[in-house]
Amino acid sequence: MEMEWTQTLGAGPLLGIAAGAVALLLVLIIWLRVHAFLALVTVSVLTAFATGIPAQYVIQTLTTGFGATLASVALLVGLGAMLGRLVEVSGGAKVLTDMLIDKFGERRAPLALGVASLIFGFPIFFDAGLVVMLPIIFAVARRLGGGVLTYALPAAGAFSVMHIYVPPHPGPVAASTLLGADIGLVVALGLLVAIPTWYLTSYLYGLWIGRRIELPVPDVLSGGPQVEEPQNPPKARAVILLLLLPLVLIFLDTGLNTAGSVGWLDSEAGWFNVARAIGATPIALLITVFVASYVLGARRGKSRAWVEDLLNNALAPVCAIILITGAGGMFGGVLRASGIGDALSGALSDIGLPVVVAAFLIATALRVAQGSATVALTTAAGLVQPIVAGDGFNSVELAAIVIAMSAGSVMLSHVNDSGFWLVGRFLQMDVKTTFKTWTVMETTIGLVGFAGAALIFALAGAA
Repeated sequence: MEMEWTQTLGAGPLLGIAAGAVALLLVLIIWLRVHAFLALVTVSVLTAFATGIPAQYVIQTLTTGFGATLASVALLVGLGAMLGRLVEVSGGAKVLTDMLIDKFGERRAPLALGVASLIFGFPIFFDAGLVVMLPIIFAVARRLGGGVLTYALPAAGAFSVMHIYVPPHPGPVAASTLLGADIGLVVALGLLVAIPTWYLTSYLYGLWIGRRIELPVPDVLSGGPQVEEPQNPPKARAVILLLLLPLVLIFLDTGLNTAGSVGWLDSEAGWFNVARAIGATPIALLITVFVASYVLGARRGKSRAWVEDLLNNALAPVCAIILITGAGGMFGGVLRASGIGDALSGALSDIGLPVVVAAFLIATALRVAQGSATVALTTAAGLVQPIVAGDGFNSVELAAIVIAMSAGSVMLSHVNDSGFWLVGRFLQMDVKTTFKTWTVMETTIGLVGFAGAALIFALAGAA
């Protein structure tokens, strides 16, 4: 059923409703201790009615936001949890941890995890990459001590900056296409901004906050007791190859997509689309889980029943995470459907700021209003496109505008962002601690990235 209705409320009332909804959500979760899933669903329903969405469309709006988020998250988290449990119980996490510590030293373990995540994060989406890396992060944290944040935030920040600033991730690709920016240049400048941004806001900040908020290492991906001394552990090389397998398959999809878009290959050919499907992130992870089941299970003398039980136990702890993440997407979907994001971005676009600043602020407003970084970046690009089209910006300036919008799209992650719940629940943080750590880190990633984009824009305009 297609929704046919027109929002009659003005920007002021809509923004007031959004602020009230966020405040109510925080009261329910922090003070009244209502389960996050129940609180998110309840506030989503109340917000839908308060913003005037017709009653016959309320359930459709809720389920659309919930389902769209689960479509992208549930498969990745479920398959990633299975892979992570196999790596951990087989002893793969331990041998890889030992290798990292031997190569980099104990003091540089967070740096090693962050650099590995930057590499994995180039083609792999944020949530999939983080779930695959978490067993390694937890194993390092258990071995070295000092709390999980010291090791988790540099890695999570690495996946975040790559997802936000660097194609082939969907947000910067869509924004580049809408603004007519050269994607190759966006990749180059995106990396130029992303790497120092990660070092300052994720690595150094992770070390600093990890010393002040010392959290125990969660068991959420374990599905059972920790295995301290597994028998017949795999070689570190085998574990690395397993973790690289989805990376290679996803690169296959990325490379074929690029080759097809520039006309090097026939994008209509059957083999082309089959190969691209194999490189899609859920299929790549599915293949990797099957390969890992053999390499870490059957080849090491484990029975099929052992592997089945292990994989089954891996799913139970992440069910709550998946549902809460989906409910966060539901809340964001209601805010989008109600027109709150459009009202906020429309008010900002009329102020008359320099285009690089306006692009950043519009993307920030959309991010705060509806939660999704990709939606915020894509929508902001559509709003900025008419401004950019007639002003004759050079290629570097266009790329800088894309990066500025990317910076805005990561700002102020809060309760309507599925990533907020994903990271918070995997690290078993309460909402207050998630605000103090994840929200602060994401905001600094946006601010430092915007400073880099603004500098590039200014230098390109002066040249």
